[in-house]
Amino acid sequence: MTIERVGLVVHGGREGAAQAAREVREWCAENGVVCTDIDVWSGEGRRSAREEVDAAGDPDLVVTLGGDGTFLRGARLAAENDALILGVDLGRVGFLTEVPAPAVRSALDAVRGDHLEPESRLLLTLRASRLLEIPAEMEALLRYGRGPLLPPPRVRTDCESGDEWGIPLNVTALNDVVLEKLSRDRQISVGVYIAGRLLASYSADALLVATPTGSTAYSFAAGGPVVSPRAEALVFTAVAPHMTFDRSVVTAPDEPVGLRILERSGRAAVSVDGQLRGVLDPGDWLGVYAAPRRLRAVRLGPMDFYGRLRERMRLTDAPAAVADGTPAPLWPVSTPPPGDLAHLAMPFPAAEGDSADLLREQP
Repeated sequence: MTIERVGLVVHGGREGAAQAAREVREWCAENGVVCTDIDVWSGEGRRSAREEVDAAGDPDLVVTLGGDGTFLRGARLAAENDALILGVDLGRVGFLTEVPAPAVRSALDAVRGDHLEPESRLLLTLRASRLLEIPAEMEALLRYGRGPLLPPPRVRTDCESGDEWGIPLNVTALNDVVLEKLSRDRQISVGVYIAGRLLASYSADALLVATPTGSTAYSFAAGGPVVSPRAEALVFTAVAPHMTFDRSVVTAPDEPVGLRILERSGRAAVSVDGQLRGVLDPGDWLGVYAAPRRLRAVRLGPMDFYGRLRERMRLTDAPAAVADGTPAPLWPVSTPPPGDLAHLAMPFPAAEGDSADLLREQP
């Protein structure tokens, strides 16, 4: 594909990030590509995604150098501009980043040479009964030890608004949208609606709606299911619910999840991909639904999500299961699958000389 502008999001605290950033800048200079650093933490305050991508010259490709948190910041910008995103892995336990740092040049060559097929990731967006705002008296406490807060989400002007359907917010989430308690000694009480019908009224520390991509983040820590990032679904999970029913619910993409804060509830904070974006009061509500657009992520060959799950989560085999020796793989991945399995998503080595081989050759 034609790459004219690259936006670079760097985690300055990660070892190796500075060197990887130099590699990207040198590659851009050699190939006549404009490269602009997007420092989302600079200045007195944070800018909206639109302001950040405008300042970066509307990049065609966003490259993140860090872990999953850095990738999420880059994803917010890429989704705003419908740009591709390439995550260079400098983290420890993440699932989002794709390319090891030594292979960044090969990855950029593969993107420029069209040796890839972008992977589509489901995004979430919101409607709310009112604009999201952070009370002024809370800001000093919330900013303690953190970077500047993101500005409140803007309203999408291309959508209809009304009392019944609320205000469409111009915000997207790759991982999750979380409604959580503000007071440590008081849970939030929330009526949860799926596809317009009441599921139940919950009393919990937090309620979250995750994408398949975000199923291995907060939702997983709260006991939610692991969902393939290729799936199309929304995952609703309650965190420490004070009720018998504590299971996650997986809905179809066209089945939005509504969260109405009940009269006797405490106030609730709204976080989008881990960033606090507003505070709501009893009587307010949020509608979380699949966004009309998807994130386009660079994938350089088959993604071994389940192998990564085993490695990153340090899964171990049950002693009784391997008491008689190490079991052989059910299906080998060293050769292409036979004809009756060819329609399945079985990982196997890519063709000789393609981008996956280039990455494997890196030290």
